[in-house]
Amino acid sequence: MSESKAPNLIKEEMIEEGVHNYSTKRSYVSPTDQKVLDKLNWFQDQKLALMMHWGPYSQLGIVESWALSDADAEWSRHGVDWEVTGEAFKKEYFDLNKTFNPIRFQPEKWAAIAAEAGIRYFIFTTKHHDGFCMWDTQYSDYKISGEDCPFHKHRYADICAHLFEAFRKKGIGIAAYFSKADWHIDSYWSNRYERGCYQNRGPSYNPLENTEEWERFVRFTHNQILELGTKYGKIDIMWFDAGWVCKANNQDIRLGEIIDKVRTFQPGMLCADRTVGGAYENYVTPEQCVPEEPLGIPWESCITLGNSFAYAYSDTYKSAREVVLLLIDIVSKGGNLAINVAPQPDGRLPMEAITSLKGLGAWLKVNGEAIYGTRVCKPYKKDGIAFTKKQDTVYAIESFEKVSHQVPSQVWIPYDGEVSNITLLESNERVIFEKKENGYQVQCPEHDGEAPVARVFCLTS
Repeated sequence: MSESKAPNLIKEEMIEEGVHNYSTKRSYVSPTDQKVLDKLNWFQDQKLALMMHWGPYSQLGIVESWALSDADAEWSRHGVDWEVTGEAFKKEYFDLNKTFNPIRFQPEKWAAIAAEAGIRYFIFTTKHHDGFCMWDTQYSDYKISGEDCPFHKHRYADICAHLFEAFRKKGIGIAAYFSKADWHIDSYWSNRYERGCYQNRGPSYNPLENTEEWERFVRFTHNQILELGTKYGKIDIMWFDAGWVCKANNQDIRLGEIIDKVRTFQPGMLCADRTVGGAYENYVTPEQCVPEEPLGIPWESCITLGNSFAYAYSDTYKSAREVVLLLIDIVSKGGNLAINVAPQPDGRLPMEAITSLKGLGAWLKVNGEAIYGTRVCKPYKKDGIAFTKKQDTVYAIESFEKVSHQVPSQVWIPYDGEVSNITLLESNERVIFEKKENGYQVQCPEHDGEAPVARVFCLTS
């Protein structure tokens, strides 16, 4: 490839079929603001987030936003009769606001379920790439509180306001997901330019050649970010999607400028400018995957509880056991898990998802000490044991993938550090152990019945 095209291609390659890759330690810039560093320490203590993608697209049960991009049609328009050009479908998609009426939305119930699940912070899509705003923005009429949306007269019409308040009351932190792209506003997508109606992820024009139009879009974006950061209470994190909107692609929205301004109102607020690297990607965000090794920087894997980020009819959901094992894997490598649950178009959470979340919470209620507030501990994961550490205690976590697995009475813990006492976290019962080369042989009580999801050994010196 030529050098002139390399920057554009780099960012496009970070996103394949709507799934983002993630930045590496090489591009990470540690914050210098002590309040941001303190908030990063808070972030690394939390370990578990609830993420939600919700909007008018939920009515169709298709992937959020991406079917609007003609360049992404091949993978995103499955199951939709989108005819030859897709123009009729795109109009129908943009008109979904006129039928979106989630009258069974109960923010306090969502927050209560999240608290029972052991959730510590909440990532909500205030706006996806399609430009539909889930808050009462004054800068767009394409919003949940707009007059052409039937939900606009409901007492919960400003969805973000009510959700953020309900979750804060449960002691859960708030992260506002915001797409830097906006495929609805004409200062980003317009058919006035050379390619006409054909659209891809980026703007319809070259920002370097149409500076006034681009500046109009930047002002719009800054106004919306400032609105969320000043009128919706305490925001712990701003979580920015659409990594292709960046300086490398000549689509610089000067994010740092507006984040610095918001931080005068929200001291220490984290910024997750995903896949971009640099001073405003305070943590990185692997999507639908877990790194093989610790990354050495703050990170969070965003992974769906079902098969899709958006609500999908007849979706299948991970069991509570699967989610716990996923969480253990991530935390042992120093990361956080953001588990995505997509609400139904009527405003309820799917019952299968609620069952999994409650099972996750039941395990954390007993064993959360080995998860929350911990940091990585070598050898991380070895011989079927995952490790975490908090102060002077090392937690060795033995997992069982199936209820039918045998629960051994002798367990090998491959830990080299000095240990004087080992107890079972669930019962605080001391167990007999013998130090051997490169680890400890532990004698456990006999176990009857189904295998637990995981059992935790507390190692102290």
